[in-house]
Amino acid sequence: MGAPLDSVIARPLTEEAWKPFGWIPVNDTDPRDGDHRLEYEWDDVHVNLIHHDLSEVKQTPRGLICDVLYHHNTHTQALLVLNCNAVIVVAEADAPLSSERPLDHMHAFLLRPHDSLVLHRSTWHWGPFPVGAERVDLYNVQGIRYAEDNDGIDLAARGETFEVVTDPAQAG
Repeated sequence: MGAPLDSVIARPLTEEAWKPFGWIPVNDTDPRDGDHRLEYEWDDVHVNLIHHDLSEVKQTPRGLICDVLYHHNTHTQALLVLNCNAVIVVAEADAPLSSERPLDHMHAFLLRPHDSLVLHRSTWHWGPFPVGAERVDLYNVQGIRYAEDNDGIDLAARGETFEVVTDPAQAG
């Protein structure tokens, strides 16, 4: 049996905790509505439905394994969880992920159906992946040419994979 994995415990999504990574949309009657703007350097904003399922990730008894991170340098990305609980991992755009302890810069959030969020340009992210379901359905707003702007870090190749604990009660 190998060495125990480092882990990050997923926590609830709150406006304050999410600020370093983007923003949470507010109601149209909220005075803060419009304080933030989506950015699309290539003027290619696009709306679609995307899905992530458990066949895309390795699982542990306490959660999922994060083995890669992505970011988009030319645009923000907005997501709305449609159908089930999910988890997302993020790191700030300027996080020193080549440092000795990149795990120190990782944050995981539990998402519920109808939670919405916006990722700042270049925010590192993984998921959202389903928790307790086979597939998560997401309403997605991002650049249509995202594949041309989908830089990644292969954590597995660097030996830096980690466990995302999706049930805080199992964190101990």
